[in-house]
Amino acid sequence: MSLVKMKDLLLRAQEENRGCGAFSVGNMEMVKGAIQAAEELNTPIILQIAEVRLGHSPLHLMGPMMLEAARKAKVDVAVHLDHGLKIETIKQALEYGFTSVMLDASRDSFEDNIEKTKNVVELAAKYGATVEAELGLVGGSEDGKSDHGIRCTNPEDAKIFCEKTGIDALAVAIGNAHGDYPVAPQLEFGVLEEIHKKTGTPLVLHGGSGISDADFQKAISLGIRKVNIATASFKSLTAEVEKYLATEGAHNYFDMNEAMVLGTYKNVKHHIEVFNCK
Repeated sequence: MSLVKMKDLLLRAQEENRGCGAFSVGNMEMVKGAIQAAEELNTPIILQIAEVRLGHSPLHLMGPMMLEAARKAKVDVAVHLDHGLKIETIKQALEYGFTSVMLDASRDSFEDNIEKTKNVVELAAKYGATVEAELGLVGGSEDGKSDHGIRCTNPEDAKIFCEKTGIDALAVAIGNAHGDYPVAPQLEFGVLEEIHKKTGTPLVLHGGSGISDADFQKAISLGIRKVNIATASFKSLTAEVEKYLATEGAHNYFDMNEAMVLGTYKNVKHHIEVFNCK
């Protein structure tokens, strides 16, 4: 298999009415764990990293590693820059060979979001890359440091936005939020259904960690094609490392490395199975 465009994976998922898992990674162990799970289940995935995470996981280190892992994988893998905030970062990801980028201008005005997104679509076209954008406000920030509230995506606005920008995937706000949910989220499935009917564009669910398996599957049945998972993988990795460090005897990096891979693998495998269950 090979490194592929995210658009190809989403269109394939749309034809088969299933979801494609987009798994955020922060180090080599997470990349290995995610690929291991995808290969075991013979299912394509998306490897991604958000711009806010680049302080801990620099793009010049993570990008080449993610891309090479995708090229060597036994399944199709797309590599995506999630929540790109600056054109410079988006262009850098494209130069490395990322097959997909996201501009997050969701906190700008509707008109500015359209114009900025159109510019990214034009830029990405030069590299043959997929573009994702966001409309409405998904709760919380990717790094968990701020909460700008939640504003559901307006279905009619979504139709206009997709037509004017020519994006390949639209991240929607339907009551979902990044990070940990203090209580179970109440997703607005009626809004999602309307967006799906009006746009026909592959839709993206951010803030996947903490949503129930049943709600994932219902959202997928209503047009969600890409599901982002970040917090759950970081927590699963941490839990596996803590379990290892709680064992008796001397500890070493190599066993801890395996614990990090295992923690990521477990979480990614679970979510792949949920997203592809019919």
